[in-house]
Amino acid sequence: MIIGLPLTMVLFAAGVFLTCRVGALQARKFFYILKHTLGELFVRRRGKAPGEITPFQALTTALAATIGTGNIAGVATAIFLGGPGAVFWMWVSAFFGMATKYSEVVLAVQYRSRSRRGGISGGPMYFLRDGLHSPLLASLFSVLGALAAFGIGNMVQANSVSCAVSETFGIPAPFTGLIMAFITALVILGGIRRIALISSAIVPFMALFYFTGGLFILLIFREQIPSAFLTIISGAFRGEAALGGFAGASLLQAWRIGIARGIFTNEAGLGSASIAHAAAKTAHPSRQGMWGVLEVFIDTHIICTITALVLITTGAWQTGLDGAAMTIWAFNRGLPGATGQYIVTGGLIFFAFSTLLAWSYYGEKCACFILGEGFAGTYRLLWILFVFVGSLGGLKLIWGLADILNGLMAIPNLVGLVALSGITARLTKEYFSA
Repeated sequence: MIIGLPLTMVLFAAGVFLTCRVGALQARKFFYILKHTLGELFVRRRGKAPGEITPFQALTTALAATIGTGNIAGVATAIFLGGPGAVFWMWVSAFFGMATKYSEVVLAVQYRSRSRRGGISGGPMYFLRDGLHSPLLASLFSVLGALAAFGIGNMVQANSVSCAVSETFGIPAPFTGLIMAFITALVILGGIRRIALISSAIVPFMALFYFTGGLFILLIFREQIPSAFLTIISGAFRGEAALGGFAGASLLQAWRIGIARGIFTNEAGLGSASIAHAAAKTAHPSRQGMWGVLEVFIDTHIICTITALVLITTGAWQTGLDGAAMTIWAFNRGLPGATGQYIVTGGLIFFAFSTLLAWSYYGEKCACFILGEGFAGTYRLLWILFVFVGSLGGLKLIWGLADILNGLMAIPNLVGLVALSGITARLTKEYFSA
């Protein structure tokens, strides 16, 4: 997603504003949120709340879309361009992004609707239409989302997988594309329930796999961890680029890169994840909103932080490498043999593929909002076709256009979040006063 300085500032400002509107919920109620999300994973709740998937499945579906190349290669690029200080501003961005994501989910659940076929749909297009009473903005978001999905959620991810498989295992892109298209068909033709089921299996496994590998490296380089944090904090206020990066990275550079990276990786403000959360079985919007807070925390404050600390403690950030190459170098230094390379490559493959699955649902819901539920089957078939096309690469112009559309999705979404923030505040007060 292309995030220039103006849009970065708008997204950041919206996060600050929404944090105030919900009373800094992400800080005041953080342990309460952990208790009533992760703490209740294995608690069987009585009663039947409306929805199609469990709150945890909604979380993993949303994480499937957000945890991806940005957490592995993107963090390295942020440090390369903005220095270690960019990581600090990434944390700050994610803190305020928690309130943004919470607000998105609350409104998505509040204004979700049941289709004639019995399915539940929700997201920015619904709260823009039914809450803000703006069919124009709702349609604008839907068009942008349906088209952008084919770029950032489909072809870019398919190409990332085919390139990683080709470079690591020497398998030709067309063969990888056919296999991906086939597996994608098996999953997405089953709708949100099957997507959620697969995501709830893939995402926790791969996140834990990658997290454990990073944690093992940090254990080896544990003496460097305190200095790594000092490097991050000092760099945040004086600027320092990685070797070969933006020479003499300024404070503004570290701030802009860090904020943009934080927004890119957790997609707070984009509105897409709320489409998955809207399908959750929940009795109150704020209850599912807490899972939105947890989503940002896991994506940025845990996964991205692990990557950043590994890059800094191993000295990878001073090698002159960028992107996935820097992360692979760091993991290879910390783990025996080629274990590190396989962990990073495996993470890239599975995270990218899970992103592809989740975005198929986002794009489908956006398209069906405009063209009707009957278009779902056609959209899924087109999605499967473009998985193969994307795996072949060579469509940079289309990817670039979709990248721009992806960033533009934030504009109507933010208008709705700010304009309906009073509803979010009221629902929050209602839930926590009960």
